[in-house]
Amino acid sequence: MNQAKAEAVSEVPDEQLDRAIEELRGVLQQEEKRPQDEAAGVPNSSIIMDIPVDVQIVLGSTEMSVSELMTLQKGSTVALDRRIGEPIDVVVNGRRIARGEITVLEGDSSRFAIRLTEIITAKGA
Repeated sequence: MNQAKAEAVSEVPDEQLDRAIEELRGVLQQEEKRPQDEAAGVPNSSIIMDIPVDVQIVLGSTEMSVSELMTLQKGSTVALDRRIGEPIDVVVNGRRIARGEITVLEGDSSRFAIRLTEIITAKGA
């Protein structure tokens, strides 16, 4: 994630964001416990569940000057801050929500996927 995006995300205090996430989870859990009857006007969580979010799988990052960036060309290698085998981050809308490991997609060995190894709670993020 680049520095400008990280700063923009950090403008919202973590406590405020954590509180909003917990409130949303509470509303969704309450709706799951109630029988859903759209005809009777009972709220349905499908409205919230259909909201698109930006999911990023972050293998690592690096910092470089503009001059270093300008010298990159086809075949250049960019070293990341992670080592092979270290967990990678799953980021949703700029917030890390899980960590995982790279694996081959089951049923399609030409693609890779992420196997989640840790879910980050609101308090642990």
